[in-house]
Order: sequence, then C-alpha cells, then structure tokens
Amino acid sequence: MTLEIITADCLAPLRHGFFTRRGGASSGIFQGLNCGHGSSDQAEIVTINRTRAADAMGLDPDHLLSVHQVHSPDVATLSEPFSEKPRADAMVTATPGLGLGILTADCQPVLFADPEAAVVGAAHAGWKGTLAGVLEATVEAMEALGADRDRIIAVIGPSISQRAYEVGLDFMDDFLAEDPDNHRFFAGGEGDRVQFDLPGFGLARLRVAGVGHAEWTGHCTYSDPERFFSYRRATHAGEADYGRLLSVIRL
Repeated sequence: MTLEIITADCLAPLRHGFFTRRGGASSGIFQGLNCGHGSSDQAEIVTINRTRAADAMGLDPDHLLSVHQVHSPDVATLSEPFSEKPRADAMVTATPGLGLGILTADCQPVLFADPEAAVVGAAHAGWKGTLAGVLEATVEAMEALGADRDRIIAVIGPSISQRAYEVGLDFMDDFLAEDPDNHRFFAGGEGDRVQFDLPGFGLARLRVAGVGHAEWTGHCTYSDPERFFSYRRATHAGEADYGRLLSVIRL
C-alpha cells in the first residue's frame, strides 16, 4: 500500500505533509506507518517507516529530525542534523534540506511556514503544551530567524476532535483558571464529564498570537482507525501500546 499524505493548499509549494498510518511496514496494533521509536514496535521496522516518509519528502533519512517530546512549551532552533534529540516539543529552521518531524497520536501536529522569509516550524501541541504556550513560542522562535508573524501560516493536522475528547471537570478548571473565556472550548458531556475542543483551542491561540493564517485539516484521529493512530482509542480498547503518526515540513 502506498503512503497517504494529507497536505494543505495554503502551505504550498513548500514540501510538507501529515502522514496517515497507510503504507507502512508495521504489523499488529502498529499496523501501517508507525514512526515512533518511543513505541514498543520493532526499532528496525520503525526505521523503515521513517525512511519511507523521508523519501516521500525528498529527504535524506538523517535529515528527518524529531525531538524528544515532553509536553512542554520548549522550542529547538535547528541548523544541522543532531545525534541526540533535544527535549522540546517544537522545532524551527531556516536551513534548506532539513525536515522537521512531529509525532502525534491525538495531540495536535502543527506545521508553520513563512515562505517569504524561508522559515518553517513544527510543533507537538497536546493540551498541556498548548496551554503552556508552545504555539506562541514557535512563532517567536520563527521571528528570531527572520519570519514575520503576519505572514506565518499555521496548519493543525489530524487531531482528536471535540466529540471524541471527554474529560473531567478538574481538567476544565485548569483552563478556566488561565482565562474564564476558555469555557467556550468545552461542551456538555454525560454526567460530570465535558467535551474539550483541542483543535478549536489551538486555532484560537494561533489567531490571538497574530499569525497571518491558521486552519485545521478537520481530520479526527480517534474516529478513523483505518487512517490514524489514537492514544485514547487504544486506551479504550485495552491495547498495550499505540502507533505514532508523523507530520513533516521542510524548506
């Protein structure tokens, strides 16, 4: 099966893509394109999957870079390949030939670009990182490389949607403590549960940050098991682990 890559017209002509799970070498619960070395999948199979993705992006496999994601607001500015992954949840670069690869399985993968300044970025934005400011920090790191936030395009890829993201009231309290207006990202669930709109929250943060354009591809990871890995779906199914989706942008 060939790779399936979701792209956004607004990021063209830059090479980029949100890879689905289709077209990979993994099997079992990781069936497809599992690109996460942090999973319990066979390391050599994950390397094969990442090499296929790198080829699709026109990259040397050693130039497809990922960070050690820790749900933080930290951003790594990259100018060359590295041997040890920095602990961060976003990357920016102005160096042609480097691919920024974010891994997700319900969290938001966000690809950024200022084509005029030739600066790109990529962020892993779960609820913790988004609340902590990883999206704004990515924009600031791009500006340090010469980007203009008025020109920055940001696209949120496949993420868990509100209808599938049920949380407790204590979760909502963390958001209301930061800004009471955040109540608009929650809708009534069953009993004492509420449903959280992660992509909506991400889009709002990007727009308040002043980026020129922000959009979500509209794909829900939880609701489409044929195309996407999902941490929450795997947990509900009692599975021991889950695959990681890869999203990439390069100059």
